[in-house]
Amino acid sequence: MVLQDSVDAGDTRVGVQLEPFLHQVGGHMSLMKYDEHTVCKPLISREQRFYESLPLAMKCFTPQYKGTITVHLQRDNRGHLSLVALPLKENQESFKVTQESFKVSPESAAVAIWQTLQQTTSSGSARPLAQLRQSFKESPTNALLRSEFHLNAQVSSMVEDPKGNQVEKRRNVNPWALHCHEAHLTRLCSEYPEDKRHRFLLLENVVSQYTHPCILDLKMGTRQHGDDVSEEKKARHMRKCAQSTSACLGVRICGMQVYQTDKKHFLCKDKYYGRKLSVDGFRQALHQFLHDGTRLRRELLEPILRRLRALLSVIQSQISYRFYSSSLLLIYDGQEPLERTRDHMHPQEALQLADGSASEGLAKVDIRMIDFAHTTYKGSWKEHTTYDGPDTGFIFGLENLIGILQAIQGD
Repeated sequence: MVLQDSVDAGDTRVGVQLEPFLHQVGGHMSLMKYDEHTVCKPLISREQRFYESLPLAMKCFTPQYKGTITVHLQRDNRGHLSLVALPLKENQESFKVTQESFKVSPESAAVAIWQTLQQTTSSGSARPLAQLRQSFKESPTNALLRSEFHLNAQVSSMVEDPKGNQVEKRRNVNPWALHCHEAHLTRLCSEYPEDKRHRFLLLENVVSQYTHPCILDLKMGTRQHGDDVSEEKKARHMRKCAQSTSACLGVRICGMQVYQTDKKHFLCKDKYYGRKLSVDGFRQALHQFLHDGTRLRRELLEPILRRLRALLSVIQSQISYRFYSSSLLLIYDGQEPLERTRDHMHPQEALQLADGSASEGLAKVDIRMIDFAHTTYKGSWKEHTTYDGPDTGFIFGLENLIGILQAIQGD
């Protein structure tokens, strides 16, 4: 359940202009950028309660929970709508928001899209979302979007043309992030009046430290539906699992972006690509995720495997937890550790870097679990169904993932 209530006309708290989070590779809810180190997403009660009662052993494998905020539409003096966040009063002191530090900028990405969206809704026309996409591309924040990817890096995605051929499309933002953002803005504008405010979760931006964040979003487990969903939705999720690697591996790809050093852009895949993969295709996709266009980043494998084995041990100890429909993020930096100093290296050091034998300690990798809207556990609020033992579906997927990565490591 997403919470919302009416805006208090006398509320004088300072607003924070929200912008799309450009590195969203999966999911259906839009992630928004609150600041450089924080993202926010629509609040779902079950997920909030999970973060608030998170087992200590899981804290290093989940984004840091930073509280909640209210989000509402705001119209400027030109009549343009924007999406603005207000810290909740109980969190006001911890955020120490000031007028100077969080000025609402008319040049933000959110403003650019909302201006187009407002024109669409106010005129009564039904212009396609493609025009929102074009507005986003031509907005004053084009330079900002490029700087987010660094070195003017572009995003590339593989799509099928009418004949079924794979065609590469390039944009300045992850296509899936834009898709989610468009859908979210359209829904807010069409379903709620302007005086509604919506509760959002504040979470750590787990890729803020990376220059070129390479991200693999994996839907974990053999079952994706929660205990609280309708029979129709349950059947739909079961069908998706049966027709994908979720059934035979306990894991499927929901999204991916990987930096290609030879072309200076990101290669992106979405959930529809992941659903079509066979077991062998899944293995090839993992290999592609670790390939920078020039070589396989072998030095990443052992650090990733160490983290996955540690997570496996933690999940095995979480009695009664079921992480239905949750995802696992594999993250590493597309910029190699010694890239900036390559020209100053000893020739032998350069050879070691080229063949992947550079120190694994220099590799920046991370493993994080996300999306807990359907997570259930003994003692959770209003839980009608409880389970014994750990989540065997999640464990099955994790063990298969580890096995496939070990095979890649041994090749």
